Amino acid sequence: MNFLPVSPARAARHGPAGCLPPPRCGAGVDRRRLIAGLFALAAGSASAALPAGSRAPDFTAQAALAGRAFTFTLSKALAQGPVVLYFYPKAFTSGCTVEAQQFAEASERFKALGATVVGMSGDDIGTLQKFSVEACRSKFAVAADAGGKVMKAYDARLMMLPDTADRVSFAIAPDGRILHVHENLAADGHVEQMLAAVERWKAAQKR
Repeated sequence: MNFLPVSPARAARHGPAGCLPPPRCGAGVDRRRLIAGLFALAAGSASAALPAGSRAPDFTAQAALAGRAFTFTLSKALAQGPVVLYFYPKAFTSGCTVEAQQFAEASERFKALGATVVGMSGDDIGTLQKFSVEACRSKFAVAADAGGKVMKAYDARLMMLPDTADRVSFAIAPDGRILHVHENLAADGHVEQMLAAVERWKAAQKR
């Protein structure tokens, strides 16, 4: 059973959505609150993600699409159009699976805007090859952040667990400028926020 802790501040704002397993039969609300509080305290504070307007750090990482491994480089993807880079804590946990499915369902809308979607976590490439099919539905790539170097560069990691990403999404313009950032442990809202950011960028190019 996997537990994904959250920072105290974000636990207070968002709750432990997608980060704690459901309680066993017979467990009460007080037990769930106690567990959530303990893991929130254990996590420590998470640093704030890179803000909009910053330059997105370039990176190269192993990634998987439709079960096949390949090398993903951000600058190469940006040469084709905007990129939505979203960090998530761990493949096959409830919240991360829901989020991946939501991005998969919106994949055609991102494609119509000329945007590339890539997810990133500290999972190994073997796990992500499976996740890219089962949760991402072979619609977009997920990359492996070995050692947490990329999430560190984007300030998108949990401080007490440096190899574990927070749930943070970035919309990045082709020139490498971060257009919009959405931080929220809840899976809902990330797709909508990223679509809106890319749509605004697209509209601005027509002026």
